[in-house]
Amino acid sequence: MTTEIRASHILVKTEKEAQDLYNEIKNGKDFAQAAQENSLCPSGQNGGDLGYFGKGMMVRPFEDAAFALENIGEISQPVETQFGWHLIQLTGKN
Repeated sequence: MTTEIRASHILVKTEKEAQDLYNEIKNGKDFAQAAQENSLCPSGQNGGDLGYFGKGMMVRPFEDAAFALENIGEISQPVETQFGWHLIQLTGKN
């Protein structure tokens, strides 16, 4: 069982922004570059990297979506939290 995952994310204000970015990334745009250019989170400057985290460390909708990703490099559909809309990329598992 995975106890920790590593993920990167992009935080934007609207679902439309998140969906547009999701489509751009699926069509070849680099996730880290998209994070640097668009993310409202300070982690955007590091390509969205959040490092490793376990369950209970992130807000529930974000955590549920992040832990549902199965394959390294996989990207979530847009996820809404109280902070805005996220795209999450799984980058590691422990």
